[in-house]
Amino acid sequence: MHPWVAILGLLLLLTDGVTSYHQVTGVKGQSVRLPCSYTGEITTACWGRGECSLLSCGSNIIWTDGYKVSFQKDRRYQLKGNIGERDLSLTIENAVPSDSGLYCCRIEKRGWFNDIEIIQELNIWTGFSGDE
Repeated sequence: MHPWVAILGLLLLLTDGVTSYHQVTGVKGQSVRLPCSYTGEITTACWGRGECSLLSCGSNIIWTDGYKVSFQKDRRYQLKGNIGERDLSLTIENAVPSDSGLYCCRIEKRGWFNDIEIIQELNIWTGFSGDE
């Protein structure tokens, strides 16, 4: 076996081992909560729309320095949990159908390929077609 094949396989195992995927359903006009939490040392983290990129959250919507929100794209996006207690759950106020899609919570950890990625798929339910 060539050494580069072993290294590539190890990298794929490492990056795949820290990714999880959850589905969340919300209701149009209400708040919806996307869970994200971690253990260990307090660190920076972010939420983004779409898949996580190799080194970031993708299309960033909110950042925290581990203690408070340091960037917020829109007031509808909030971290209502205790950030210092490692609760980074994202609340989206007044959900609309265009909020549906993938979200990435990325917790930065020291070292190479150690970041924790929690990917959520949000579906906003608009009710029955006759009720809209």
